[in-house]
Amino acid sequence: MEDTAVFESPIGPLLLTAGPKGLTGVRRITSAASGNRSASPLLEQACLELTQYFAGERRVFDLPLAAKGSDFQLRIWQALRSVPYGETVSYGRLAQIAGCPGSARAVGGAAHRNPLLIFTPCHRLIGADGSLTGFACGLDAKSFLLRLEGAAFKDRTAAQR
Repeated sequence: MEDTAVFESPIGPLLLTAGPKGLTGVRRITSAASGNRSASPLLEQACLELTQYFAGERRVFDLPLAAKGSDFQLRIWQALRSVPYGETVSYGRLAQIAGCPGSARAVGGAAHRNPLLIFTPCHRLIGADGSLTGFACGLDAKSFLLRLEGAAFKDRTAAQR
């Protein structure tokens, strides 16, 4: 059984899950469940690190991660964690970094299935032309996270408002 916690973030409530080997999930939920906060030391640390991240005080996370996925997904998620805070990378470039040149579409699929929002920074993936592309929490949330980090990108969502 996994421990759970709800973290109230600027992009909406996040449900955090942890198992014995580390953080297993971070996903946005539509509403926070009351009384869902666990006393797990790992989840307490995750909430602290998220608080520091959203305050602009943390650029690297220190928690053990225990995401489950295919070998390809795990390779892509590892490559995503190598993209520094405040930087972005195209799907094609990330495919090259992960040793899978020519698999930009598959990279997009793996990013879409990323179970560890923010800790595995799929929000740093952008289109080849520098524009924002899909994100599980929506482009407004992606834009917010990239602006928080000071990353350069073409924000077409601002023009649509």
